[in-house]
Amino acid sequence: MKILLSNDDGYQAPGIVALYEAIKDLCDVEVIAPEHNNSAKSNALTLHSPLYVKEAANGFRYVNGTPADCVHIALTGVLGYRPDLVVSGINNGANMGDDTIYSGTVGAAMEGYLFGVPAIAFSQVEKGWGHLDAAARKARDLVQRVLEKHLAESSPWLLNVNIPNRAYDEIKPARVCRLGRRHAAEKIISQTSPHGETMYWIGGAGPAKDDAQGTDFHATTLGHMAITPLKVDLTDHERLSAWADAVVRP
Repeated sequence: MKILLSNDDGYQAPGIVALYEAIKDLCDVEVIAPEHNNSAKSNALTLHSPLYVKEAANGFRYVNGTPADCVHIALTGVLGYRPDLVVSGINNGANMGDDTIYSGTVGAAMEGYLFGVPAIAFSQVEKGWGHLDAAARKARDLVQRVLEKHLAESSPWLLNVNIPNRAYDEIKPARVCRLGRRHAAEKIISQTSPHGETMYWIGGAGPAKDDAQGTDFHATTLGHMAITPLKVDLTDHERLSAWADAVVRP
Protein backbone atom coordinates (compact mmCIF):
# COMPACT_ATOMS: atom_id res chain seq x y z
CA MET A 1 0.00 0.00 0.00
CA LYS A 2 1.17 3.51 -0.81
CA ILE A 3 0.11 6.77 0.83
CA LEU A 4 0.58 10.31 -0.46
CA LEU A 5 0.83 12.72 2.48
CA SER A 6 0.30 16.48 2.18
CA ASN A 7 -1.02 19.42 4.23
CA ASP A 8 -1.62 23.17 4.12
CA ASP A 9 0.65 24.35 6.95
CA GLY A 10 3.81 23.61 4.97
CA TYR A 11 6.24 20.72 4.79
CA GLN A 12 8.07 21.79 7.96
CA ALA A 13 4.94 22.07 10.12
CA PRO A 14 4.90 19.93 13.27
CA GLY A 15 1.59 18.35 12.23
CA ILE A 16 2.81 16.74 9.02
CA VAL A 17 6.07 15.63 10.62
CA ALA A 18 4.18 13.97 13.50
CA LEU A 19 1.72 12.30 11.14
CA TYR A 20 4.49 10.98 8.90
CA GLU A 21 6.33 9.51 11.89
CA ALA A 22 3.10 7.90 13.10
CA ILE A 23 2.16 6.14 9.84
CA LYS A 24 5.48 5.58 8.05
CA ASP A 25 5.75 1.96 9.22
CA LEU A 26 2.24 1.04 8.05
CA CYS A 27 3.11 1.25 4.34
CA ASP A 28 5.09 3.36 1.87
CA VAL A 29 4.48 7.04 2.64
CA GLU A 30 5.63 9.85 0.37
CA VAL A 31 5.35 13.52 1.33
CA ILE A 32 4.64 16.27 -1.19
CA ALA A 33 3.52 19.41 0.63
CA PRO A 34 3.52 23.19 0.21
CA GLU A 35 6.74 25.09 0.76
CA HIS A 36 4.97 27.70 2.90
CA ASN A 37 1.77 27.97 4.91
CA ASN A 38 -1.23 27.85 2.60
CA SER A 39 -4.11 27.86 5.06
CA ALA A 40 -7.56 28.72 3.67
CA LYS A 41 -6.49 28.08 0.06
CA SER A 42 -9.30 25.56 -0.40
CA ASN A 43 -9.06 23.84 -3.81
CA ALA A 44 -7.09 26.60 -5.54
CA LEU A 45 -4.74 25.59 -8.36
CA THR A 46 -1.83 27.67 -9.68
CA LEU A 47 -2.40 28.22 -13.40
CA HIS A 48 -0.41 31.36 -14.29
CA SER A 49 3.04 30.65 -12.88
CA PRO A 50 5.32 27.59 -12.90
CA LEU A 51 5.52 25.13 -10.02
CA TYR A 52 8.81 23.75 -8.73
CA VAL A 53 9.34 20.60 -6.70
CA LYS A 54 12.32 20.44 -4.35
CA GLU A 55 13.51 17.89 -1.81
CA ALA A 56 14.29 18.66 1.83
CA ALA A 57 17.03 17.01 3.86
CA ASN A 58 14.50 14.64 5.47
CA GLY A 59 13.26 13.37 2.11
CA PHE A 60 10.04 15.38 2.07
CA ARG A 61 9.33 17.07 -1.24
CA TYR A 62 7.85 20.57 -1.26
CA VAL A 63 6.15 22.71 -3.86
CA ASN A 64 5.88 26.49 -4.30
CA GLY A 65 2.12 26.18 -4.60
CA THR A 66 -1.14 25.33 -2.89
CA PRO A 67 -2.17 22.10 -1.16
CA ALA A 68 -4.31 21.15 -4.16
CA ASP A 69 -1.33 21.89 -6.44
CA CYS A 70 0.77 19.42 -4.48
CA VAL A 71 -1.71 16.56 -4.82
CA HIS A 72 -2.63 17.45 -8.40
CA ILE A 73 0.90 17.40 -9.78
CA ALA A 74 1.73 14.35 -7.66
CA LEU A 75 -1.11 12.37 -9.21
CA THR A 76 -0.56 13.63 -12.75
CA GLY A 77 3.13 12.88 -13.12
CA VAL A 78 5.44 13.67 -10.21
CA LEU A 79 4.86 10.43 -8.29
CA GLY A 80 4.95 8.14 -11.29
CA TYR A 81 2.40 5.81 -9.66
CA ARG A 82 -1.11 5.96 -8.23
CA PRO A 83 -1.24 5.96 -4.41
CA ASP A 84 -3.84 3.89 -2.60
CA LEU A 85 -4.70 6.67 -0.16
CA VAL A 86 -4.21 10.44 0.12
CA VAL A 87 -3.80 11.78 3.66
CA SER A 88 -3.68 15.48 4.58
CA GLY A 89 -2.69 17.12 7.87
CA ILE A 90 -2.47 17.23 10.77
CA ASN A 91 -3.82 20.78 10.56
CA ASN A 92 -3.11 23.41 13.20
CA GLY A 93 -6.72 24.10 14.17
CA ALA A 94 -10.20 22.79 13.45
CA ASN A 95 -11.79 22.29 10.05
CA MET A 96 -15.43 21.86 11.01
CA GLY A 97 -18.73 23.14 9.70
CA ASP A 98 -18.38 25.84 7.04
CA ASP A 99 -14.60 25.90 7.54
CA THR A 100 -14.30 22.83 5.31
CA ILE A 101 -15.15 24.98 2.28
CA TYR A 102 -12.09 27.19 2.84
CA SER A 103 -9.70 24.60 4.24
CA GLY A 104 -6.49 23.87 2.38
CA THR A 105 -6.16 20.69 4.42
CA VAL A 106 -9.51 19.45 3.14
CA GLY A 107 -8.65 20.84 -0.30
CA ALA A 108 -5.58 18.61 -0.56
CA ALA A 109 -7.58 15.53 0.43
CA MET A 110 -10.42 16.51 -1.88
CA GLU A 111 -8.03 16.76 -4.82
CA GLY A 112 -7.14 13.12 -4.27
CA TYR A 113 -10.83 12.23 -4.04
CA LEU A 114 -11.55 14.06 -7.31
CA PHE A 115 -8.90 11.87 -8.95
CA GLY A 116 -10.65 8.76 -7.64
CA VAL A 117 -8.33 8.09 -4.69
CA PRO A 118 -9.77 7.63 -1.17
CA ALA A 119 -8.65 10.47 1.09
CA ILE A 120 -8.61 11.63 4.72
CA ALA A 121 -8.08 15.15 6.10
CA PHE A 122 -6.89 15.35 9.73
CA SER A 123 -7.10 18.45 11.95
CA GLN A 124 -6.66 19.26 15.62
CA VAL A 125 -9.55 21.19 17.14
CA GLU A 126 -7.42 23.86 18.82
CA LYS A 127 -4.40 25.70 17.46
CA GLY A 128 -0.98 25.43 19.09
CA TRP A 129 -0.15 21.72 18.58
CA GLY A 130 -1.15 20.74 22.11
CA HIS A 131 -1.10 16.92 22.53
CA LEU A 132 0.04 16.53 18.93
CA ASP A 133 1.53 13.13 19.74
CA ALA A 134 -1.92 11.90 20.79
CA ALA A 135 -3.54 13.28 17.64
CA ALA A 136 -0.93 11.53 15.50
CA ARG A 137 -1.62 8.23 17.28
CA LYS A 138 -5.36 8.63 16.73
CA ALA A 139 -4.74 9.38 13.06
CA ARG A 140 -2.57 6.29 12.82
CA ASP A 141 -5.32 4.19 14.41
CA LEU A 142 -7.78 5.29 11.74
CA VAL A 143 -5.36 4.83 8.84
CA GLN A 144 -4.44 1.38 10.14
CA ARG A 145 -8.12 0.41 10.39
CA VAL A 146 -8.70 1.62 6.81
CA LEU A 147 -5.80 -0.52 5.60
CA GLU A 148 -6.73 -3.60 7.63
CA LYS A 149 -10.33 -3.53 6.41
CA HIS A 150 -9.20 -2.90 2.81
CA LEU A 151 -11.38 0.21 2.68
CA ALA A 152 -8.93 1.99 0.39
CA GLU A 153 -9.65 -0.64 -2.24
CA SER A 154 -13.31 0.38 -2.58
CA SER A 155 -14.80 3.25 -4.57
CA PRO A 156 -13.30 6.64 -3.62
CA TRP A 157 -14.45 8.35 -0.45
CA LEU A 158 -13.46 11.48 1.51
CA LEU A 159 -13.30 11.79 5.30
CA ASN A 160 -12.87 14.96 7.34
CA VAL A 161 -11.50 14.16 10.81
CA ASN A 162 -11.17 16.55 13.77
CA ILE A 163 -9.29 15.44 16.87
CA PRO A 164 -9.61 17.13 20.30
CA ASN A 165 -6.38 18.42 21.87
CA ARG A 166 -6.29 15.87 24.66
CA ALA A 167 -4.04 13.12 25.91
CA TYR A 168 -4.48 9.89 23.94
CA ASP A 169 -6.40 8.07 26.70
CA GLU A 170 -8.65 11.10 27.23
CA ILE A 171 -9.89 11.29 23.63
CA LYS A 172 -13.28 9.61 23.55
CA PRO A 173 -14.28 7.07 20.88
CA ALA A 174 -14.79 8.43 17.38
CA ARG A 175 -18.22 9.56 16.26
CA VAL A 176 -19.41 9.80 12.67
CA CYS A 177 -21.02 13.23 12.37
CA ARG A 178 -22.54 15.72 9.99
CA LEU A 179 -21.01 19.15 9.53
CA GLY A 180 -22.29 21.88 11.81
CA ARG A 181 -22.68 25.54 10.78
CA ARG A 182 -21.12 28.80 11.90
CA HIS A 183 -22.50 32.30 12.25
CA ALA A 184 -21.17 34.89 9.82
CA ALA A 185 -17.51 35.82 10.24
CA GLU A 186 -16.47 38.68 12.47
CA LYS A 187 -16.01 42.17 10.98
CA ILE A 188 -12.94 43.00 8.94
CA ILE A 189 -10.01 44.65 10.67
CA SER A 190 -8.83 47.86 9.02
CA GLN A 191 -5.45 49.53 9.55
CA THR A 192 -3.40 52.26 7.94
CA SER A 193 -0.27 51.14 6.14
CA PRO A 194 3.09 52.99 6.47
CA HIS A 195 2.23 54.59 3.10
CA GLY A 196 -1.05 56.00 4.40
CA GLU A 197 -3.27 53.51 2.60
CA THR A 198 -6.13 51.64 4.27
CA MET A 199 -5.54 47.90 4.44
CA TYR A 200 -7.91 45.19 5.55
CA TRP A 201 -7.60 41.84 7.32
CA ILE A 202 -10.25 39.14 7.12
CA GLY A 203 -12.02 38.81 10.46
CA GLY A 204 -12.05 35.67 12.57
CA ALA A 205 -14.50 32.84 12.09
CA GLY A 206 -17.86 33.30 13.76
CA PRO A 207 -19.08 31.12 16.62
CA ALA A 208 -20.92 27.88 16.02
CA LYS A 209 -24.50 28.41 14.83
CA ASP A 210 -25.52 24.76 14.57
CA ASP A 211 -23.67 22.67 17.13
CA ALA A 212 -26.54 20.32 17.91
CA GLN A 213 -26.11 16.67 18.76
CA GLY A 214 -24.84 14.81 15.74
CA THR A 215 -22.59 17.63 14.50
CA ASP A 216 -18.81 17.74 14.47
CA PHE A 217 -18.88 20.73 16.85
CA HIS A 218 -20.94 18.80 19.41
CA ALA A 219 -18.82 15.66 19.23
CA THR A 220 -15.46 17.41 19.66
CA THR A 221 -16.77 19.60 22.48
CA LEU A 222 -17.52 16.38 24.37
CA GLY A 223 -14.03 15.08 23.63
CA HIS A 224 -14.79 12.70 20.77
CA MET A 225 -12.84 12.46 17.54
CA ALA A 226 -15.28 13.58 14.84
CA ILE A 227 -15.36 11.82 11.45
CA THR A 228 -17.45 13.38 8.69
CA PRO A 229 -17.84 11.74 5.26
CA LEU A 230 -17.86 14.46 2.57
CA LYS A 231 -19.00 14.61 -1.04
CA VAL A 232 -18.45 17.18 -3.77
CA ASP A 233 -21.84 17.39 -5.50
CA LEU A 234 -22.94 21.04 -5.07
CA THR A 235 -26.12 20.59 -7.11
CA ASP A 236 -29.31 21.67 -5.34
CA HIS A 237 -31.23 18.60 -6.47
CA GLU A 238 -34.41 19.51 -4.57
CA ARG A 239 -34.81 22.75 -6.52
CA LEU A 240 -33.94 21.58 -10.02
CA SER A 241 -37.60 21.35 -11.02
CA ALA A 242 -38.52 24.64 -9.36
CA TRP A 243 -35.81 26.51 -11.25
CA ALA A 244 -36.84 24.83 -14.48
CA ASP A 245 -40.41 26.08 -13.91
CA ALA A 246 -39.17 29.58 -13.06
CA VAL A 247 -36.68 30.26 -15.82
CA VAL A 248 -36.99 27.58 -18.55
CA ARG A 249 -40.51 26.30 -19.02
CA PRO A 250 -43.17 28.58 -20.58
